[in-house]
Amino acid sequence: MSEKGKIFVVDDDDSIRDLLSGYLRKNGFEVIGFADGESFLEAFPKQQGYQLVVLDIMMPGIDGYEVVRKLREVSKIPVIMLTAVSDEIDRIIGLEMGADDYLAKPFNPRELLARIKAIMRRVETQEAPASESQSQRYCHFNGYCLDTLTRNLHRPEEQVENLSGADFNLLMLLVGRAGQVVSREDIARLTRSREVQPMDRFIDVQISRLRHQLGDDARHPVVIKTVRGKGYVMATEVDFSNAV
Repeated sequence: MSEKGKIFVVDDDDSIRDLLSGYLRKNGFEVIGFADGESFLEAFPKQQGYQLVVLDIMMPGIDGYEVVRKLREVSKIPVIMLTAVSDEIDRIIGLEMGADDYLAKPFNPRELLARIKAIMRRVETQEAPASESQSQRYCHFNGYCLDTLTRNLHRPEEQVENLSGADFNLLMLLVGRAGQVVSREDIARLTRSREVQPMDRFIDVQISRLRHQLGDDARHPVVIKTVRGKGYVMATEVDFSNAV
């Protein structure tokens, strides 16, 4: 039995897959490696207790984008995507499709290990029993109702959508600080346990995707507003309660 958790590594490059699998095993993880997306998706339902997927984007057959899309239809398991260093568009599309984080090749395995641990800490925090002061299950704002237990977002038109881990983390951060400006640095640190880089667009992508899910016009937002040079603010009234 692994000491720290169970991880999938999906990469068609044998040397990278073997290197990462060996390194993660040395650090206490149980690892299963796959050389393509098809074999991973076929095996995924049969494997129990796995906590994270390290997934390459550029693979023959089904690429990483399609793997994430199919995975998100059946699971919330966190995904770290491996991207080419020069292809920022890879990272943006991956985040839009539901990946939790990304790492550009070439990279130091220690950085990957740090990202994995950060995501697992966030998952443990979200799944830990709520204290009495945090026992209010539902968050109401601008006609929406967020079930903080199931991550279901109930829309004003009575539609329900289950939020991905990245979107849920960001929304919880903003509603928890409603009326306060949250800097890009804080968003990066508190949702991904990492520092934001000057040209890093993952925060912009997340904000844009969350605005879209909330029906918030990007040109004239009323729910999540941009404070130029400072960050973002949940600009609508927020109420937590135990009633839907």
